[in-house]
Amino acid sequence: MNTSASSATGAATAASLPLSATLANQTNSVPLTRVALATIEPHFNLYLRFGEPAHMIRLDRWRRWAVFMPGVIFCRVRWQASDYGTVRWQLMVMQACTPLDAALRIPGVQPGARLLLNVEGNHLVRSVLERIDAIEALGIVPAATSPAYWRTLGNRLAARLALPEYTIERHTAWLAGRVLS
Repeated sequence: MNTSASSATGAATAASLPLSATLANQTNSVPLTRVALATIEPHFNLYLRFGEPAHMIRLDRWRRWAVFMPGVIFCRVRWQASDYGTVRWQLMVMQACTPLDAALRIPGVQPGARLLLNVEGNHLVRSVLERIDAIEALGIVPAATSPAYWRTLGNRLAARLALPEYTIERHTAWLAGRVLS
């Protein structure tokens, strides 16, 4: 008997059981978004910067899935390095969506998500991380911010314009608009 094949089958079965159990617990059979996360020290780190998953599925020592309910905003950071330093740095702010929403296919995000912000490179990722820290300093959870802010931030970064601040007033206005709609 091939032990590698049987262990791979066992890993796949073990990985699918917690997700099916999660789906079975959903009374409305709400579609969930799964986001792959991984850490291989010291060369690779794919992690969540913010966002509250409904469930975490641990596949093994290095890999796990974060499972999100529709509408949840989350941020995933990808950092890769070689023996000589950082090779790739990417930050994506996404929103989990339903099958009826327009979603992008994003590697490691199943079945897909609404992409609100995507930046690559040391300077751009650091700029966004500073904005996230500033939002947290205001006492606002970054996952609760307006999706329009993340889109605006991405557009301003692409156009190399001044970056907008997320203020308490802007957040209050967005919350009031959500109540009205």
